[in-house]
Amino acid sequence: MQAQMLAPAAVLIAWSLVMMVWMAATRLPAIKAKLGGMGKAKPGGRGQDLEGVLDDRINWKAHNYAHLMEQPTLFYAVSVIVALLGAAAGDVLAAWIYVALRIAHSLWQAMVNVVSVRFLLFFASSLALLWLTVRALCLTLFPDLVPA
Repeated sequence: MQAQMLAPAAVLIAWSLVMMVWMAATRLPAIKAKLGGMGKAKPGGRGQDLEGVLDDRINWKAHNYAHLMEQPTLFYAVSVIVALLGAAAGDVLAAWIYVALRIAHSLWQAMVNVVSVRFLLFFASSLALLWLTVRALCLTLFPDLVPA
C-alpha cells in the first residue's frame, strides 16, 4: 500500500511543475511585452514586483504556483508518514481527493479565479488533509490501537 499512498504525492509534484511551466509560458512573454524583457528587470526583483504591472490574469498562475509551495508541503510530509506506518484504503482515497481538489483549485485560480469557488475547493481539500493528519497522528501516537 506504500506505492498507492505515495502516488498522489508524486502526481501533485508533477502538477506543480506543470503550473511552473504554465506560469513561465504566460509571464515571460508578458514581461517582454510590458518591460522589455528580463534583462530590464531591476536587480533583486521578485515576482511580487509584477503585481499591478502585469495583467491580473497573467499573475494568477504565479499566485497558484506559490500556493502549491505552501499547504501541499504538509500533504507531502503526511503522505510519507502514513505510507511508512501503514496506509489504509481510506487514506489513499483521501490523498487522491486532496490531489484532485488541488488540481481543480489550480485550474480555477489560473483561469477563472472567483474567490468564493476557489475557497470551497481549498476548504474541501483541507478536509482531506485533515483526515490524513489525524491518521498520521493516530499511527504515530497510538500505533497499537490503530488498524492499518
